[in-house]
Amino acid sequence: MKVLVTGAAGFIGYHLAERLLDRGDTVVGLDNLNDYYDPSLKEDRLARIEGHEGFTFAKIDLVDRPAMTALFERGRFDRVVNLAAQAGVRYSFENPHAYVDSNLTGFMNILEGCRHTEVAHLVYASSSSVYGANTTMPFSIHDNVDHPLSLYAASKKANELMAHTYSHVYRLPTTGLRFFTVYGPWGRPDMALFKFTEKILADEPIDVYNYGNHRRDFTYVDDIVEGVIRVLDGNPAPNPDWNGDQPDPGTSTAPYRIYNIGGNRPTELLRYIEVLEECLGKKAQKNLLPLQPGDVVATHADVQDLIQDFDYQPSTTVEEGVQKFVEWYLSYYPRD
Repeated sequence: MKVLVTGAAGFIGYHLAERLLDRGDTVVGLDNLNDYYDPSLKEDRLARIEGHEGFTFAKIDLVDRPAMTALFERGRFDRVVNLAAQAGVRYSFENPHAYVDSNLTGFMNILEGCRHTEVAHLVYASSSSVYGANTTMPFSIHDNVDHPLSLYAASKKANELMAHTYSHVYRLPTTGLRFFTVYGPWGRPDMALFKFTEKILADEPIDVYNYGNHRRDFTYVDDIVEGVIRVLDGNPAPNPDWNGDQPDPGTSTAPYRIYNIGGNRPTELLRYIEVLEECLGKKAQKNLLPLQPGDVVATHADVQDLIQDFDYQPSTTVEEGVQKFVEWYLSYYPRD
């Protein structure tokens, strides 16, 4: 297949592009290499796949409509995976316009490109943050998610609504994947595991919000990528039992689906830190702080639909995944 992967220099995008190339697909990787975090990390990820036969890089911003239109017309992609987005819950309080630009305007350009060039399947990243104020666990794709707690979460819910419209009106097959706290090698510096590791090694205190009383469905990046590939290779089918009197948010009469991808075994944040301490051989100094705006106390993914439709469930334990991250971190940032 010829696949467009947006956000290809990002954390998940890099891992996905590498896997697709390894199995023989042709990949066009799009990224704007912005400075939301250190661009050198993005450039180093990109360098690992740029020499791969079958890979082409396009430095384009999703909001550049003429460039995006030209890319789709030139590329004629079989399938598209949209992972490019302005990430981060807390940053959405500082720079809300970045989320409107990338996550709304940019996603519209993706949808239009897919529509006009008859892409066979669009898979896009949503987020566990869409569950917002929901407290019924585990979070199910069949639950209503109309109470987001951050603009980031609202933008991801908006992506799902926009995708459904294009699936309904233009019969564009779309699948949204709600990722649950992804971690692993080549991760983002703004995420907890990266920041904790950096500070513990520097003998600096780590900020632990909600006094450590968080539970997260941590999901290792390789498990995420395997889920993305399985979904990408399929095509969402309309649900013949869908009923407008009792609308199911996760399916539709259109070729549209939503799935959770999560480890399906929530871990206490303090246990996560304990595992990291064991892998580093150093104790953390904890700066216990209250719950931050936009944060949810717990996440837990119901992945039954993913198991049922694709015979797949993430399986990497936190102990295995954190160890692999630490091994990468110490090799990428060697210490004296």
